[in-house]
Amino acid sequence: MTLEALRATPTGSRARRRELPPPGVLLALAVFALLVVAALAPGLFTGQDPIASDPRDSFAGPSAEHWLGTDQLGRDQFSRLVHGARYSILLGLGATLIGLVGGVVLGVLAGYARGVWDRAITRFLDVLLAFPDVLVALVTITVLGPGEWSLIWAVGLGRIPGSARLVRGEVLRIRESGFVRAGVGLGLSPARLILRHVVPNSLGPVLVHAVLGVGVSIIFGASLSFLGLGAVPPTPEWGLMLSEARQYLSIAPWTAIWPGLFITVTVVSITVVGRWSQQRFIAKRSSL
Repeated sequence: MTLEALRATPTGSRARRRELPPPGVLLALAVFALLVVAALAPGLFTGQDPIASDPRDSFAGPSAEHWLGTDQLGRDQFSRLVHGARYSILLGLGATLIGLVGGVVLGVLAGYARGVWDRAITRFLDVLLAFPDVLVALVTITVLGPGEWSLIWAVGLGRIPGSARLVRGEVLRIRESGFVRAGVGLGLSPARLILRHVVPNSLGPVLVHAVLGVGVSIIFGASLSFLGLGAVPPTPEWGLMLSEARQYLSIAPWTAIWPGLFITVTVVSITVVGRWSQQRFIAKRSSL
């Protein structure tokens, strides 16, 4: 290799540096990782009980004892926010998983089977998309009853139609590819073709869509809790905390500022990571 070629070839450290995400994406990843740790082990951040009340300390401002103040019942805001990360992260991941699994099953069945199955599933998805997400969530919560798991199912069912349509489009594209036709010619069963070739090759854009869907699920779940359709008191859930704080904005604005800020930071960090993943996937696909 010539000297010019050696100079033109990037060193390993330079190549790795170019592959690193931008600083903003790294910051978003760090924020989301911190929230996941708070969701899994809130005791690492606070030792106070999030539902223990002390009316004598109601609406206390930020102090050394209560870093972010207290609410109308004297409950520590910081402790409730830290423990609330569990419900929001669980909601976002659980609802996204439900939408992903349901979307993959319906999308693969519609895209690969074609014919009557495709028409029936497509019409079913069109009917679901015709109803507002809030109405679907309201019906689901009415049937299952209020609570965290009902909220997860309510948000997750609303994610299925979008995921299914995306999977169906990818399956239709892959179904006509050369390696699938070769597999059919070799006598591979439809189940083996779907599990070994069709599903793995169609999950790229679906997973990117799922990452973006985590933030959407969190903010939608918080909205339902704000409306009284999600978590029930005294659960330390961010949307419910906002709903309870709206009556006291004039005398204790911090009771609403902090939950709103936590929701915003969480959704923004997930969206930044999702957008970066989407751009990387599009660039990788265009280079093939």
